[in-house]
Amino acid sequence: MRILQLSSDWKWTGPAEPMLRLAVALRERGHEVALACPEPPSPDRRSLAGEARAVGLGPRLALRRDRRVRPLADRAEVARLRALLERERFDLVHVWHTRDHVLALRATRGPGRRRVPIARSWRIGGDPPASPLARWLLGPGADGLLCVSPGTAARFRALRRGRPVRGAFGAVDLGRFRPGPPDPALRAALGLPAGPVLGIVARVQRHRRFDLLLEALRRLAVREPGARLLVVGRGTHLDEVARRPARELGLEDRVIFAGYRRDDYRDVLRQIGVLVFLVPGSDGSCRAVLEAAACGIPALVSRRGALPEIVADGETGRVVDEDPDALAAAAAELLGDPGLRERMGAAARRRAERLFHPERLAEEAEALYASVVPASFSTPSASSSA
Repeated sequence: MRILQLSSDWKWTGPAEPMLRLAVALRERGHEVALACPEPPSPDRRSLAGEARAVGLGPRLALRRDRRVRPLADRAEVARLRALLERERFDLVHVWHTRDHVLALRATRGPGRRRVPIARSWRIGGDPPASPLARWLLGPGADGLLCVSPGTAARFRALRRGRPVRGAFGAVDLGRFRPGPPDPALRAALGLPAGPVLGIVARVQRHRRFDLLLEALRRLAVREPGARLLVVGRGTHLDEVARRPARELGLEDRVIFAGYRRDDYRDVLRQIGVLVFLVPGSDGSCRAVLEAAACGIPALVSRRGALPEIVADGETGRVVDEDPDALAAAAAELLGDPGLRERMGAAARRRAERLFHPERLAEEAEALYASVVPASFSTPSASSSA
């Protein structure tokens, strides 16, 4: 099958990594996969195009850097995309954002245009959006819809009205992210003393409920005096959202800010005994929770989005109410019981091996594609999917 992955976002953020991981997995399963996306504003910026080149998927078409739908300004873009689709005879276009979805519709619908099926990824867990445009795009505007989890797909069935829809968890590199002992030298470099570590991996933003997390940490300190919180991530409002509130709550010595990590990210993640994740970001697959599970780290999560599906409550972690007492009690239970933590971590790794690997994501995407392009779909050879 010839598949064009289309994204109007140049940044290496949000859905970019799941998109590229899916593209590589599909290629390994025997499909021909191409990418169209914008180039970064400067070559030194980490970008989807740059990461794609590193795995042999350099963009076939460079889109303009713009996330907004512009009916007049996008006419030339639509013409270029239509020419690419005609020239290379793709069987399907897989879109990830509103603008690239609209570009694909304009390029493949209407008189004199070859109608290429469109699959859309929806990376936000929970109920369908309220916006009329979004509901139309995710309903009749897409031949197939791939949601961020099976539960999310179920919520979209009424909107889809019988059109194909599937749900699949995100994917993680299980070879890179695997259980391993924390590095004592890195622990010392981070300034982490001996004792249990609660961690969060997220961009530090106002909506990520750092207020709840810090209040829970204050209450946890009474039960677990040695507990520390490791914050992995950066944010424009980091001081306002996290540093200053930590000082005001008297938690300066209990909160360690590790900043954004790249080359040593996996090793920093392994310093965490229990991951806490309360609010999904732009990528509703909650990649940090998947990576933690692959490393054998249990998680404490809220009931937002796909989180209650990603974490099996009582088996691979805890799903808790957004209440400081509930969060502190669950954290104390796990941090205070190494045996329970180890059992849940091992179960999290097994769940990751079963549900969070690229092959599983590619299988779900293939099943969706087959339902919208049955005539041209052919199953790859057994050797390519073993």
